[in-house]
Amino acid sequence: MIKLPKHRFHLVFSIIMSGMMVTVMTFVITWVNVGLNPHFLLQWLHAAVVAFPIAMPLVYLVAPVARKWTARLVEM
Repeated sequence: MIKLPKHRFHLVFSIIMSGMMVTVMTFVITWVNVGLNPHFLLQWLHAAVVAFPIAMPLVYLVAPVARKWTARLVEM
């Protein structure tokens, strides 16, 4: 397996984390808003496509702050 350089960690982490969060959150919110109707899959995918470009840069910017706050609260 080819690995990316260490300096790409934060970018790759942000892509994976935002992808996971967008997948779960858009599924739940779409389900709550429209129910499991015949067009659910398309509606869910549309919501995910809209949400990911917002979530990814947000995670990229906010994750370091969250790590610092967590480090202040947890013994290392």
